[in-house]
Amino acid sequence: MEKTKKSKRYERVYRQLVELLEKPGNRLSKMATIAAVLHHKMDHFFWTGFYIINEDTLTAGPYQGPVACQALEKDRGVCQAAVNRGESIVVPDVHSFPGHIACDDRSNSEIVVPLKDKNGNITAVLDVDSRDRDAFDEVDRQWLERVVSLLES
Repeated sequence: MEKTKKSKRYERVYRQLVELLEKPGNRLSKMATIAAVLHHKMDHFFWTGFYIINEDTLTAGPYQGPVACQALEKDRGVCQAAVNRGESIVVPDVHSFPGHIACDDRSNSEIVVPLKDKNGNITAVLDVDSRDRDAFDEVDRQWLERVVSLLES
């Protein structure tokens, strides 16, 4: 998708999420709302969801798409790399990422955005996979970071 068109779609999705997340709900239900809206509004998203930090493990939270890995091993995969680095990661080809965890072999690229609590501690990550290689770029990173920030207040 062309960058300007993608950015405009994200802007519409973001406004929709702001409105939806103003309604009563807990953090888990808001994660579910974000995963559902993103998954159904962004054509290049194959798997969209959250992994929540539970002691030393990232455990599947609300998601949309094929069945997820229920728990991700510590210090393996893109999600854990984002936690360890403390920043978003865009992976154009997951099959060349060292230690990649293949929950579904149809995924070819990935973006992971950390979710922080009010003290700046990472508590979860938003993980999005695409069937397309090189599906994510700076536009996706910037907008998904804004979307995740809706949960950080």
